[in-house]
Amino acid sequence: MCLLNDGGTQCVQLNFTVYLYICNIDLVSTRKSSTQTALARTLAAEMRAVFRKLKLRVREHGGGNDLTPSQASVLLRLERDGGDTVSSLARAEGMRPQSMSAIVAPLQESGLVRGAPDPNDGRQTLMSLTPKCLKWLQEGRAARQDWMTTIISQKLSVHEQEKVQEALALLARLVED
Repeated sequence: MCLLNDGGTQCVQLNFTVYLYICNIDLVSTRKSSTQTALARTLAAEMRAVFRKLKLRVREHGGGNDLTPSQASVLLRLERDGGDTVSSLARAEGMRPQSMSAIVAPLQESGLVRGAPDPNDGRQTLMSLTPKCLKWLQEGRAARQDWMTTIISQKLSVHEQEKVQEALALLARLVED
């Protein structure tokens, strides 16, 4: 676009100026995007490392837990969804019923899970949590909560606790659907 055409000089200068402006916008947005990506990458790595350490520390203070991840998953599923058959648990966990039986058996032996006939189909056995397991889960959660409360109040000032609260709101946005 030429506003004044005095032999083309003004037109070329205006086009060149617009071109430089557009290139500069692209460069700034690319630099900003690159900086944001680098910062996000750094934050992700640091968050993973801190969350891993925090998870390990919380586990240490939650009472004895010699469960495999699969066993813990089954207990949490039974707690959340209620009694279920080994086949249904296997489907929910994405494995074969035989594999699930191998996971459930030690839980039964330790008194954390029990089987009872399914009232709707007597051929099926419904697995459910025992009172011992429910008490153990409750005590473990209480111990972890107590440790977290103590460590937060000992190591963080009120102002720092408020900052953590603000950060938690941001972290919650990361896991929203």
